[in-house]
Amino acid sequence: MIDFGFDKLALIGAVALIVIGPERLPRVARTVGHLLGKAQRYVADVKAEVNRSIELEELKKMKGQFEDAAREVEKNVQSEINSANQAFEQTWGEVTGQTSIENSYASSAGYKPPKKNWRVKRGATPIWYKQRQGVRRHAQSGAARVARFRPPRRAA
Repeated sequence: MIDFGFDKLALIGAVALIVIGPERLPRVARTVGHLLGKAQRYVADVKAEVNRSIELEELKKMKGQFEDAAREVEKNVQSEINSANQAFEQTWGEVTGQTSIENSYASSAGYKPPKKNWRVKRGATPIWYKQRQGVRRHAQSGAARVARFRPPRRAA
Protein backbone atom coordinates (compact mmCIF):
# COMPACT_ATOMS: atom_id res chain seq x y z
CA MET A 1 0.00 0.00 0.00
CA ILE A 2 1.04 3.64 -0.36
CA ASP A 3 3.30 4.81 2.44
CA PHE A 4 2.26 8.17 3.87
CA GLY A 5 4.43 9.82 6.44
CA PHE A 6 3.45 12.67 8.76
CA ASP A 7 4.96 15.31 6.49
CA LYS A 8 2.97 14.09 3.44
CA LEU A 9 -0.29 13.99 5.40
CA ALA A 10 0.32 17.54 6.69
CA LEU A 11 0.97 18.78 3.16
CA ILE A 12 -2.22 17.11 1.84
CA GLY A 13 -4.22 18.64 4.74
CA ALA A 14 -2.85 22.14 4.07
CA VAL A 15 -3.68 21.91 0.34
CA ALA A 16 -7.16 20.59 1.12
CA LEU A 17 -7.72 23.45 3.59
CA ILE A 18 -6.78 26.00 0.94
CA VAL A 19 -8.70 24.37 -1.96
CA ILE A 20 -11.85 23.20 -0.16
CA GLY A 21 -12.11 25.86 2.49
CA PRO A 22 -12.57 25.65 6.25
CA GLU A 23 -16.40 25.41 6.11
CA ARG A 24 -16.65 22.28 3.95
CA LEU A 25 -13.43 20.56 5.08
CA PRO A 26 -14.99 18.59 8.03
CA ARG A 27 -17.80 17.22 5.87
CA VAL A 28 -15.36 16.23 3.09
CA ALA A 29 -13.05 14.59 5.66
CA ARG A 30 -16.01 12.60 7.07
CA THR A 31 -17.00 11.48 3.56
CA VAL A 32 -13.43 10.46 2.70
CA GLY A 33 -13.13 8.54 5.98
CA HIS A 34 -16.46 6.81 5.32
CA LEU A 35 -15.36 5.79 1.81
CA LEU A 36 -11.99 4.54 3.08
CA GLY A 37 -13.79 2.44 5.73
CA LYS A 38 -16.02 0.91 3.05
CA ALA A 39 -12.98 0.15 0.90
CA GLN A 40 -11.20 -1.52 3.81
CA ARG A 41 -14.27 -3.63 4.64
CA TYR A 42 -14.59 -4.64 0.98
CA VAL A 43 -10.93 -5.69 0.85
CA ALA A 44 -11.35 -7.64 4.11
CA ASP A 45 -14.46 -9.40 2.70
CA VAL A 46 -12.59 -10.33 -0.48
CA LYS A 47 -9.68 -11.71 1.57
CA ALA A 48 -12.06 -13.73 3.73
CA GLU A 49 -13.84 -15.13 0.65
CA VAL A 50 -10.52 -16.14 -0.92
CA ASN A 51 -9.46 -17.82 2.33
CA ARG A 52 -12.79 -19.67 2.53
CA SER A 53 -12.46 -20.92 -1.02
CA ILE A 54 -8.91 -22.10 -0.35
CA GLU A 55 -10.05 -23.91 2.82
CA LEU A 56 -12.96 -25.43 0.89
CA GLU A 57 -10.60 -26.81 -1.74
CA GLU A 58 -8.38 -28.25 0.98
CA LEU A 59 -11.40 -29.84 2.66
CA LYS A 60 -12.52 -31.35 -0.66
CA LYS A 61 -9.06 -32.85 -1.14
CA MET A 62 -9.12 -34.28 2.40
CA LYS A 63 -12.62 -35.66 1.83
CA GLY A 64 -11.44 -37.40 -1.33
CA GLN A 65 -8.48 -38.88 0.51
CA PHE A 66 -10.70 -40.13 3.35
CA GLU A 67 -13.18 -41.64 0.90
CA ASP A 68 -10.39 -43.42 -0.96
CA ALA A 69 -8.99 -44.75 2.32
CA ALA A 70 -12.46 -45.91 3.39
CA ARG A 71 -13.00 -47.70 0.07
CA GLU A 72 -9.63 -49.40 0.42
CA VAL A 73 -10.42 -50.53 3.97
CA GLU A 74 -13.83 -51.76 2.81
CA LYS A 75 -12.19 -53.75 -0.01
CA ASN A 76 -9.70 -55.29 2.40
CA VAL A 77 -12.40 -56.22 4.90
CA GLN A 78 -14.65 -57.65 2.18
CA SER A 79 -11.79 -59.73 0.75
CA GLU A 80 -10.95 -61.04 4.23
CA ILE A 81 -14.61 -61.92 4.83
CA ASN A 82 -14.83 -63.69 1.48
CA SER A 83 -11.66 -65.68 2.12
CA ALA A 84 -12.83 -66.66 5.62
CA ASN A 85 -16.24 -67.63 4.22
CA GLN A 86 -14.65 -69.80 1.53
CA ALA A 87 -12.40 -71.47 4.09
CA PHE A 88 -15.40 -72.13 6.32
CA GLU A 89 -17.46 -73.53 3.43
CA GLN A 90 -14.57 -75.79 2.43
CA THR A 91 -14.05 -77.03 6.00
CA TRP A 92 -17.79 -77.51 6.52
CA GLY A 93 -18.01 -79.44 3.27
CA GLU A 94 -15.14 -81.69 4.34
CA VAL A 95 -16.74 -82.33 7.72
CA THR A 96 -20.27 -83.02 6.44
CA GLY A 97 -19.24 -84.57 3.14
CA GLN A 98 -21.30 -82.14 1.08
CA THR A 99 -20.21 -79.75 -1.61
CA SER A 100 -20.71 -76.03 -1.11
CA ILE A 101 -23.71 -76.00 -3.49
CA GLU A 102 -25.39 -78.85 -1.59
CA ASN A 103 -24.48 -77.16 1.68
CA SER A 104 -26.04 -73.83 0.70
CA TYR A 105 -29.16 -75.61 -0.63
CA ALA A 106 -29.52 -77.70 2.52
CA SER A 107 -29.16 -74.69 4.77
CA SER A 108 -31.60 -72.57 2.76
CA ALA A 109 -34.20 -75.35 2.32
CA GLY A 110 -34.53 -76.12 6.03
CA TYR A 111 -34.47 -72.56 7.33
CA LYS A 112 -37.60 -70.50 7.67
CA PRO A 113 -37.51 -67.02 9.11
CA PRO A 114 -39.59 -66.46 12.19
CA LYS A 115 -43.15 -65.37 11.50
CA LYS A 116 -44.04 -61.95 12.67
CA ASN A 117 -47.54 -60.67 12.54
CA TRP A 118 -46.68 -57.14 11.51
CA ARG A 119 -50.31 -56.09 11.37
CA VAL A 120 -50.71 -56.46 15.13
CA LYS A 121 -49.68 -53.39 17.06
CA ARG A 122 -47.61 -54.40 20.00
CA GLY A 123 -48.13 -51.86 22.75
CA ALA A 124 -46.25 -51.51 25.98
CA THR A 125 -49.42 -51.62 28.09
CA PRO A 126 -50.11 -55.12 29.47
CA ILE A 127 -53.31 -56.89 28.41
CA TRP A 128 -54.46 -57.45 32.01
CA TYR A 129 -54.32 -53.70 32.61
CA LYS A 130 -56.33 -52.98 29.48
CA GLN A 131 -58.95 -55.56 30.54
CA ARG A 132 -59.22 -54.08 34.02
CA GLN A 133 -59.59 -50.55 32.64
CA GLY A 134 -62.09 -51.61 29.98
CA VAL A 135 -59.95 -50.59 27.02
CA ARG A 136 -61.15 -52.04 23.73
CA ARG A 137 -58.52 -54.25 22.20
CA HIS A 138 -60.34 -55.44 19.11
CA ALA A 139 -62.15 -53.62 16.33
CA GLN A 140 -65.86 -54.26 16.50
CA SER A 141 -68.70 -53.15 14.26
CA GLY A 142 -71.54 -51.05 15.59
CA ALA A 143 -74.06 -53.89 15.24
CA ALA A 144 -71.81 -56.29 17.10
CA ARG A 145 -71.35 -53.76 19.88
CA VAL A 146 -75.13 -53.28 20.20
CA ALA A 147 -75.69 -57.04 20.23
CA ARG A 148 -73.05 -57.47 22.89
CA PHE A 149 -74.50 -54.97 25.28
CA ARG A 150 -78.22 -55.61 24.54
CA PRO A 151 -80.09 -56.71 27.66
CA PRO A 152 -81.21 -60.33 27.62
CA ARG A 153 -84.72 -61.07 26.29
CA ARG A 154 -87.36 -61.91 28.80
CA ALA A 155 -89.43 -65.03 28.35
CA ALA A 156 -93.08 -64.28 27.69
